[in-house]
Amino acid sequence: MTDEIFRHDGYIFDFEAHVAAVNGDDVILDCTAFYPGGGGQVCDTGSIANCKVTEVSYNKDNDIVHKCPGNDLHVGDTVWCQVDWDRRYDLMQGHTGEHLLFGSLKRQCEELSIVKIFISPETKYVIVDRDLTWEQIRKAEDFANQAIRDNHSITHSIMDRDDPELEKVRIKLDRIGEDEEITVVAIGDIDYSACSGVHVLETSELEMLVVDRKVKAGKEGYEIHFKVGEAAKQSAVALSNVALEVIDVIGCKNEDAAKAVSNMKQELEVKNRLLRDATKRMVSHLSPEEVDGTALYSAILPGADRNVMNDTMESIRSKGGIGAFVSVSETLSVMLASGNPKVDCKAVISDVLGRFGGRGGGKPDFAQGGVPDVEKADEVLSALVAAVKESL
Repeated sequence: MTDEIFRHDGYIFDFEAHVAAVNGDDVILDCTAFYPGGGGQVCDTGSIANCKVTEVSYNKDNDIVHKCPGNDLHVGDTVWCQVDWDRRYDLMQGHTGEHLLFGSLKRQCEELSIVKIFISPETKYVIVDRDLTWEQIRKAEDFANQAIRDNHSITHSIMDRDDPELEKVRIKLDRIGEDEEITVVAIGDIDYSACSGVHVLETSELEMLVVDRKVKAGKEGYEIHFKVGEAAKQSAVALSNVALEVIDVIGCKNEDAAKAVSNMKQELEVKNRLLRDATKRMVSHLSPEEVDGTALYSAILPGADRNVMNDTMESIRSKGGIGAFVSVSETLSVMLASGNPKVDCKAVISDVLGRFGGRGGGKPDFAQGGVPDVEKADEVLSALVAAVKESL
């Protein structure tokens, strides 16, 4: 079984080892500092004897396998190995930051449970089982960053399953085998979590923690994205600039921005609802022209709701009719649907819109596109109707 150096010291990133087994690109060493990933954190990368290590994982025998494409290693070789330190340290910061962030969030919502985490150089987030307000997140950030400034030590200890101290530890015992050791990571006396990953030694090494995104994660809950270290500082500046730009556009005080945007959103929702209702009324009064036994509906619909237009087109098409609509806004949006196989909507749209400097696409029974010049609405609709009639 491979001696796992990273369990003893996460700061060792170059080391000497002996090749224990080679199977194509797969290399097993007698000892390794390469972390094979786990607990939501991706694996290390680096090199073995100048051969790139692209992936690290456990095999069925619980040995750590290093993926080294094109290697020329042999059993018994003594090799010098290097973990990509910058990448490893970023992951150590991220994993420690996840512990600190979730512990801080849980202080704001005691019922909060962790569903999943993901730590990579590009993305770091924790999925929690319920939504949190931005005020709760802000307070959690404040607590976390104060903990960073206080420079708590981060320690690892081994606990038994029946240890009464385990009650204060975040742990999912059902995921830990009866014969497995329980490694507990403590951040000072403010957070305790069962984890066998790699972490930094002191909270000051995180430098800064910032939450930069919150999104719904389907049925799982909510993703809380965060950054640490230099990336957190850069993100904080970028978010600040975006916020100030938005505030400038809105024309409000900093402290009123969220309320102002909320009011604008509500007003927009009301206007959209009115637009949908108006579009429904417009299309409900349309009368078709009979062309060789086929009902042809055509209209210019100023600023019409696209969803209502789509639904209307589907209704016309399903009944064997043809619909030709032009919606006027900043550009001309054109839709054509046909329940008559004689009319190829894709071909007609492409031909007609091309004459007016526009373009479109779709399928034989439904196509859409646009024209940049809104003054051409009448001409576009006339050309569209003429092309349809010619096809019939």
